[in-house]
Amino acid sequence: MTPSLLTRDELSRRLGEAAAAPAPVRIIHLGLGHFFRAHQAWYTAHAPDAAQWGIAAFTGRSLASAETLNGQGGLFTLVERGPEADRLEVVPSVVEAVAGNDVERLDMFARDPQVAVITLTVTESGYRLTASGLPDLDDGDVRADLDTLRSDTHAASTILGRLSTIFRARRNAAAGPIAVVPCDNIPGNGDFVARGVTAFAELVDPALAAWITANVSFVSTSVDRITPHTDEVPAVVSDAGWLDGLTVITEPFSDWVLAGDFPAGRPGWESAGARFVDDIEPWENRKLWLLNGAHSLLTFAGMPRGLRTVAEAIADPECRALVESFWSEAVACLPEGTEHVQYRRQLIDRFENPRIVHRLAQIAAEATTKVKFRFAAVAERSMADGRDASASARALATWIAWLRTDPGAADVRADAVAAAESSDDPVSALIGLVSPTLAAGHGFVDQVRRFVPSVTVMADQTWSSVADRT
Repeated sequence: MTPSLLTRDELSRRLGEAAAAPAPVRIIHLGLGHFFRAHQAWYTAHAPDAAQWGIAAFTGRSLASAETLNGQGGLFTLVERGPEADRLEVVPSVVEAVAGNDVERLDMFARDPQVAVITLTVTESGYRLTASGLPDLDDGDVRADLDTLRSDTHAASTILGRLSTIFRARRNAAAGPIAVVPCDNIPGNGDFVARGVTAFAELVDPALAAWITANVSFVSTSVDRITPHTDEVPAVVSDAGWLDGLTVITEPFSDWVLAGDFPAGRPGWESAGARFVDDIEPWENRKLWLLNGAHSLLTFAGMPRGLRTVAEAIADPECRALVESFWSEAVACLPEGTEHVQYRRQLIDRFENPRIVHRLAQIAAEATTKVKFRFAAVAERSMADGRDASASARALATWIAWLRTDPGAADVRADAVAAAESSDDPVSALIGLVSPTLAAGHGFVDQVRRFVPSVTVMADQTWSSVADRT
C-alpha cells in the first residue's frame, strides 16, 4: 500500500481550513492520549456529520500534549501500520486541546447546550473506585475533590471530580441532558461509571446526584484497536515534511460497540464501522477475554522468558499454547451465537504483526485489576456452569509465578499484593485479591497451587537458556 504523504504545503492548507471553519465543540473528552486519538477521534473524523462534531480534549495532568496539539491546529498524523506498509491520514476532529487542570474551561463547555457527549479514556484504576464500585475515600485526591466541590470551587483533579464539575455546571445552566461514554476495558463500564460518579455526587450534594440520575445517560462500550504508547516519529512522517509532535501509530483493525441512549444526539459513528447494540455484554467479554486476556497471559508468560513484545510472545510455542487453551475455555462462557472463530483468527494475525511494537512491559501495568476481569471472571463462570476451569487456573498460576520474578510494574494494588505474597498462604491470598469466590473454593486454589511450580520451573529454565546464550 502506498502511503499518502503530506507536504508542508498540504499541512498549511489543512491548518488554514481548520482555523477558518472549526467544527463546533459538541464532545468533551477526558484523557488526551494515544488511544483516544486512534479511536474516538478517528471515528468522529470519519462520521458523515464530522463538521458538526468538534471535540474539546482535556489532558490528564500534563500541559505538554495540549500545547503541542494546539500548535498544530488540533491536527495530528495517524499511521495505520500494517504488516508490510504504513498508511497515513490527518485527523482533524480535535478542535481544542486543554490542560486537565483548566476546570474553568471545562465548566464553560459543560454549560453549552450544544455539547451532547462526554467520552473518557481512563485506566481501570484511574476511576479511583473500590472493588464494590464506590468512591475510594482512602484516596487523598478523592477526598480533596470532595472538599473542593462542597466548597463550590473549581479545582477537581480526579475523573469523579471532573465529571461532577461538568454535571453541576450543566444543571446550574439548565443546559439539558448529556451522554457519558467510557472507553475502557471494564465490563459494564456504563453502569460502573454511573454508580461511582453518582455515589460521589451524593457525598457532595444529594440534589446533584438526583439531577445526574434524571439527566445523564451512561453508555456502555467495547473498544478495540491496538495502539502501543510510543514517541516514535516514523520516517514516513518525517519524509513527508511534517514534524508532527503527536503522531499516533496504530493497527489497521478497529472496532467499537456501544449500548445506550444519546439524549442530546451523537455523531454518525456507525458510518465509520461502529455498532450499536441492545446488549453489550457478549461483545465486551469477547474482547476482554480473548484480546486483553491473551495480552496479559502473553505478558506473564513471556517476560520471564526474556520476550519483549506481543509479536515475540505469540511466536513462542509455549506462550501460544497457553493462549489457545485459555481461549477455548473463555469462548465457552460466551452466549451462543457470539462470533469468535473469525475474531480469534484476526487476533493471531494482529498479534503477529511485527511492525506494531506492543511491549509486554506496557501491558504489565495494573496487573492485579486486569487479572480480576480477564482471568478470574472466566474461572468464576466456568465453575458456576460446572465446566473445567483448568486453563483459567493455569493463567492465574502464570500471573503468580510472574509476580515472583519481581517485575516492578506499576500497580495501584501493589501494597495488597505484597501483603498477600508475604502471608502464610500466598497463592490463596493472591487469588482472594482478584476473586473471593475463587479463593473460597479449595479445589480451585489447590489446582492453581499445583500449576505454580511448573510455570515457575519453565520460566527458570528459560532464563538459564537465555543466560547461556549471552
